[in-house]
Amino acid sequence: MLNGRTPSVKDVAAAAGVSLGTVSNVMNRPEVVSARTRERVERAMSELGFVRNESARQLRAGTSRTLAYVMLDGTNPFFHDVAQGIEMAAEDADLSLFICNSNSRAAREAVHVDRLLQQRVQGILITPVDPSASYLDELARRGVPMVIVDRVRDGESCCSVAVDDVLGGRIAVEHLVEQGHTRVAVIGGPESIGQVRERLQGAREIWAELGLPPDDLVYLPTENLTVAEGRSAGERLAGLPARRRPTAAFCANDLLALGLLQQGIGAGIRVPDDLAIVGFDDIDFAAAAAVPLTSVRQPRQELGRAAAQLVLDEATNPDHRHQQLSFTPELVARASTAVRR
Repeated sequence: MLNGRTPSVKDVAAAAGVSLGTVSNVMNRPEVVSARTRERVERAMSELGFVRNESARQLRAGTSRTLAYVMLDGTNPFFHDVAQGIEMAAEDADLSLFICNSNSRAAREAVHVDRLLQQRVQGILITPVDPSASYLDELARRGVPMVIVDRVRDGESCCSVAVDDVLGGRIAVEHLVEQGHTRVAVIGGPESIGQVRERLQGAREIWAELGLPPDDLVYLPTENLTVAEGRSAGERLAGLPARRRPTAAFCANDLLALGLLQQGIGAGIRVPDDLAIVGFDDIDFAAAAAVPLTSVRQPRQELGRAAAQLVLDEATNPDHRHQQLSFTPELVARASTAVRR
């Protein structure tokens, strides 16, 4: 500090005995400044405690060296893994990443996006509450680089990166049938969430193709995709008549599956002997559960990295073309569905 104030570029120039333009070149185009002069300027910066005003520079440039990710649910480890993939791609491009959490609230999501526009971020990645929201169309019309993450959006107004959720539902239920189960519960909700709807669709498709009675695939809707809702679903399952009670459950995400597992163990239910369980996402907690959880794996970090690369291409490439990338899920079988022989 200089007499209680923050050192400025003028102070650095005066201390180093150079012009303001030379200081600017040292910060922005160091290759055009001689090594001796550059060293003198950098020494003056260090001695004065000068910190570059990056916000002001970015304001003049009209954009920032920052990407932003608006995640859907900050309590779900899946989205943290996606964010890690985005961050790795941002670091490779020498950019920072700003993370917001909409907490599955559309109004909060819209506020975050508005603030990010004010900050002139270089690109916005978003897992929207509603992929068809009209303000997303407005972003596209304004030319704001944007990628929809873990969602599919009608049309080609922007890029998107997602997993084939219908296929994920199919392979989860097919695995349970292969393990000998003929009464299966599908747990998840609300159906307004695209992934839940598509995973349920996949489960129903494969059930019908295998020629199993429709009534033996039991759908248990939940209010959200949390551990607490998984526990509640477990209580509802236990309350069904024994002749109608499913012997296996496919949960729309791992948090539901972990809650179901927790409730079952607490109630003395043997997993997988009395109830086999499949989750979705394959978060790290799935393998570390009391009974390691079979799950449909999404390539979480790869989703994030691919999304970041798309938004960077849109921000920097005049020949950019929007792409809708779809990743293939895979089943990771563990003890929660193992057949005891």
